Amino acid sequence: MRDFPAHPFDDDKLKEECGVFGVIGVSDAANFLALGLHALQHRGQEAAGMVTHDAETGFCSARRMGYVRDNFTSHEVLATLPGTLGIGHVRYSTAGHKGQTAIRDVQPFFGEFSMGGAAVAHNGNLTNAATLRRELIERGSIFQSSSDTECIIHLMARSMGRSIPDRMEEALRKCEGAFSIVAMTRTKLIGCRDALGVRPLVLGRLGDGWVLSSETCALDIVGAEFVREIEPGEMVVITANGVESNFPFKNRSSRFCLFEHVYFSRPDSILGGRSVYETRRQIGVELAREAPVEADLVCPVPDSGTPAAIGFSHESGIPYGMGIIRNQYMGRTFIEPSEQIRNMGVRLKLNVNRALIRGKRVILVDDSVVRGTTSRKIKEMILDAGAAEVHFRIASPPTAWPCFYGVDTPEREKLLASHMSEEEMRRHLDVDSLKFISLDGLYRAVGVNEGRDPKAPRYCDACFSGDYPVVPADMVDKGFQLKPAAE
Repeated sequence: MRDFPAHPFDDDKLKEECGVFGVIGVSDAANFLALGLHALQHRGQEAAGMVTHDAETGFCSARRMGYVRDNFTSHEVLATLPGTLGIGHVRYSTAGHKGQTAIRDVQPFFGEFSMGGAAVAHNGNLTNAATLRRELIERGSIFQSSSDTECIIHLMARSMGRSIPDRMEEALRKCEGAFSIVAMTRTKLIGCRDALGVRPLVLGRLGDGWVLSSETCALDIVGAEFVREIEPGEMVVITANGVESNFPFKNRSSRFCLFEHVYFSRPDSILGGRSVYETRRQIGVELAREAPVEADLVCPVPDSGTPAAIGFSHESGIPYGMGIIRNQYMGRTFIEPSEQIRNMGVRLKLNVNRALIRGKRVILVDDSVVRGTTSRKIKEMILDAGAAEVHFRIASPPTAWPCFYGVDTPEREKLLASHMSEEEMRRHLDVDSLKFISLDGLYRAVGVNEGRDPKAPRYCDACFSGDYPVVPADMVDKGFQLKPAAE
């Protein structure tokens, strides 16, 4: 593990996974990729990459460290990526060397096969990647990166399938964990989700062309019409003739990531036919019902706590106010993280609206508590501004278990909720009250009115419950202890 987080002012949040985007049948794929990846930037800020194909030039690629806006907006760069077909990826490292992304790990990855080239971009995490990698190396494969996604390329190379989609199907049947994939050949755009549908992937129509994207917000920015979500376990192959669909994987009940609704997806996206913003507002409503408190002001911890704070205020009747203001212009690589600057980190990103806070009993609404370090600092800022009381209301259940499906979470012992009760966390944060939404309440907020069925949960909620829908085989081999059946 690294000594310092890659983003020193966001070190107490679960890190976004990755974002994928692909287009076919458009006039200039690279420009559409740049716009789509920019809309998905919240899903990964470490690096971005694109691959396009042009009949005259062939496959072209560009991979860069940093933001899309800093690397893929100039005519000079986009001119090197001709073609009407392309895929792109924004990355936060969840496998390989976390927080130490090397250019060799930046996707999409490309492979040349007997029937032609193919590029692959992957959102998620393969829970048996170490086992696959070891077996492939023993059989002669030479890896160029530390990414689990490269296993897919090598498995495709060893397949005897007669087409790229056939080889991809065979490769993915050997993969465990979570994957939403966009891939391309010279003439095809391919999209695929794992059988549980843990990570999102949607299909859009853009004139005579087609779009695949991690989220609907990226369809909006390019002017594409949302068609539908790619189903769990579905593979679509898109050509000039249209969209072909098949289901090559064993049918299983969907377990979409519940935290996508809480934090990862943009609030202007649609998940499962529901507005993410409306779901988060409803989380606030449920919180107000489950954990009422007498106070003078409901204040979001920006920006992810805002919709829930609005819902809490509306349901409780307590006024809503912007008691904390976010500096929108401070990039994640604003300054070198010296110890002095790190101590200022939260204040550089967030500032208290003192005139609003002074003398008030304040309810702070945030999306999660991970290590608790940022929550303590925000509480201190609110008290320094003259607040009479500080109450935390959290728009997710306690995060007590790490994610192994494409989210960068700390080791379990570093998660506050793994070894503290709610009351112990309240004392640790030194606040007047601390309440998390219940898991049943979160299920109700996303539209499951009866709450969570422990025998057949509809979502992947492993980070809250310890109920892993796919056994993280590699981590168990390394000694990770799964939740006992009776716990």
